[in-house]
Amino acid sequence: MSSDPNREPYIGFRNPLFYTSFLLAVAALYVGWVFFSRRQDRREFEEKAAAKKREEDRRAVEMMGGNRFEILTFYASPGAIHRGETAQVCYGVSNTKTVRLEPQSNPVWPSLARCVDVAPKKDTTYTLTIEDGKGNTKTATLTVQVR
Repeated sequence: MSSDPNREPYIGFRNPLFYTSFLLAVAALYVGWVFFSRRQDRREFEEKAAAKKREEDRRAVEMMGGNRFEILTFYASPGAIHRGETAQVCYGVSNTKTVRLEPQSNPVWPSLARCVDVAPKKDTTYTLTIEDGKGNTKTATLTVQVR
């Protein structure tokens, strides 16, 4: 302690420890606010991205037939050929356990999009039959014309 009676007491701003502590506290609050606001922005962005992904996934599942048991597509390309040429019979099914394509010697299986090469010698009607695991069946037919 000083014994000088004329000595002036420390005023807050003359004390370097006081104002540097104050500036450090302000800087720490600013940095904390920046981190918090960026965290909130990131969380909002991630929530929007997750919602968008869920919607895209829902639309994709719906395009693939959702939970419906059905024949999505069944067509021949081309529908008419010359003798000796080949065509493709294509099909797409959803929620199916077994698939039969008659008359056809190549094996077929459940798929969203599958094509099988065929080479009929005369007009031929192809029958696609699908069955789910519960014994329900659905059938579709198409004809490939041979000229």
